Amino acid sequence: MKKLSLKIIGILIIGIIVLQNNISIAATKSELNAQQNEMDEKIDQAEEELSNIQSEKSETLKQVEQITAQISEYQNQIDQLDSKISDLNTQIADAQNQINQAQENYDKQEDLLEKRLVAIYEAGETSYLDVLLSSKSITDFISNYYLVTELTNNDAELLDSIQKQKQEIENAKSSLEQSKNELASSKASKQSITTQLQASKNEKDQYAAQLTESEKQTQAELEQFEADKRAITNELARIAREEEEARKQAQQNNGGSSNNLKPIVSTPSASGYIFPVAGLSKANIANKSYPSYPGHTGVDVNINVSGKTIVAVKSGTVQTSKAYISGGRYYSYGECIIINHHDGTMTLYAHGSPGSRRVRAGQEVSQGQPIMTVGTTGNSSGEHLHFEVRVNGYAVNPLPYLP
Repeated sequence: MKKLSLKIIGILIIGIIVLQNNISIAATKSELNAQQNEMDEKIDQAEEELSNIQSEKSETLKQVEQITAQISEYQNQIDQLDSKISDLNTQIADAQNQINQAQENYDKQEDLLEKRLVAIYEAGETSYLDVLLSSKSITDFISNYYLVTELTNNDAELLDSIQKQKQEIENAKSSLEQSKNELASSKASKQSITTQLQASKNEKDQYAAQLTESEKQTQAELEQFEADKRAITNELARIAREEEEARKQAQQNNGGSSNNLKPIVSTPSASGYIFPVAGLSKANIANKSYPSYPGHTGVDVNINVSGKTIVAVKSGTVQTSKAYISGGRYYSYGECIIINHHDGTMTLYAHGSPGSRRVRAGQEVSQGQPIMTVGTTGNSSGEHLHFEVRVNGYAVNPLPYLP
C-alpha cells in the first residue's frame, strides 16, 4: 500500500512539474506573440507616417524632389569621373616618364654593346681559349681565366639587361595605350552624363516654377541637403584616396608586405559591424529597401528609438563631429558624426538629438562606444537614426553590413 501511495505521489509531482512547464511555455509564447504584435504595429505606424508625409506633398514637389535626387546622382557620377580622369592623367604621365627613362637606359646599353662588338671584331680571330693558352705561368693562367670569366659574365649581363629594358619599354607603352583608351572612354561618359544633367536641370526649373512659396522653401532645404551630401562625398573620397596612396607607399617601404596594415574590407560579410543603436536590431528599421526613396543614401532606424543611444558600429577615428545649424535652426544632417574605420569604409550617423554628440573629430573610438543620442534634427520628419556606410567615400547599401 505504501509503495502504491509513493507511486501516486510521484506521478502527481511529475504532473505538477509538467503542468507548470507548460504554463510557463505558454506564458513565454504569449509574451513573444504580444511583443511581435506590438512590433508589427510599430512598423505599420511608421510606414503609415511616411506614407502620410509623402501624400501631403504635391505632385509637382514630388517631381522636383525626384529630379533633384537624379541631378545629385549625375553630379556624383561626374565627380567620380573627374577623379578617375585625374588619376588616368597621372598614370599616363608616369608611364611616359617610365618609357623615357627605359629608352635612355636602353640606348646606353645598346651603345655599350656596339662598342663591345667592335672590340671583339678588332681583336680578329683571337678567342677566349687563345687568351688562356697564351698564359706563361699558372699565375698568369689564373689571372687570364678570371679576366675571361668577367668578360663572359659582363657580355651575358649586358645582353640580359638590354632585353629587360626592351621589355620594360613595351610594357610601359602598352600600359600607356590602355590608360589613354580608358581616359577617352571616361571623357565620353562624362560628356554624356553632363548632357543628361543639363536636361534634368532644365526639367527641374520648369517644375520648380510651379511651386508655392512654402514648397519652394522645402525645395531650397532639399537642395542644401543634396549640396551638403555631395560635399561630404567629395571630402571622404579625397581622404580615401590619400589613405590608399599611403597604404601603397607603406607596402613599397615594407618590400610589398602588408602585415602591419589593416585589411581592406572586400565584402560586406567581412565587415564585423554591430548594430548602430544599442539594444536594437534590423527589426527596428521600418523600410528595409535600398534606396527607400530616390536620393536616400542610407537606412533609417525608426522604430522604438526615442532616447536610445547611438554607438560606433566598429572601431575607428572620428572624421567629423558637427552640427549642421544656422541661425539657431538645424538643417541637412543636423547633429552628425562620421567615423573612419581605416579599412576602406566609413560610417555616418545623422539627425541626433540637440547637443548629444559625445565624441570630437580626431578622437579614437572603440566598437560599441556611445557617440550620440537618437533625435530628429536637420532634414528629418521624426525621431530616427539615419545610418550610412561609405566605401572609398561613396555611399553603398548599408544593410548587408549590419547583423
